[in-house]
Amino acid sequence: MNNIQYMEVPGNILTGKDLDYLSDMFQWNYGAYKKMKNSVGQVTDQEIVAIMDKAANVFDQNLNTMLSILGGGSFE
Repeated sequence: MNNIQYMEVPGNILTGKDLDYLSDMFQWNYGAYKKMKNSVGQVTDQEIVAIMDKAANVFDQNLNTMLSILGGGSFE
């Protein structure tokens, strides 16, 4: 007789693979965030500056989302 019980919905856990993926995503977003913030001072076209600021905000939001998933604080 089979006594194995299956969960219909997985528990609220992060696997090692999940953590590796989140770490990679964090590094990609952090690198892009730093590039936007460090490069914006070298650009004189205000339209491009606005786009770079908007991109930096998206990367910042992504970083904060990942930190909240991990139970951490916020970025910056």
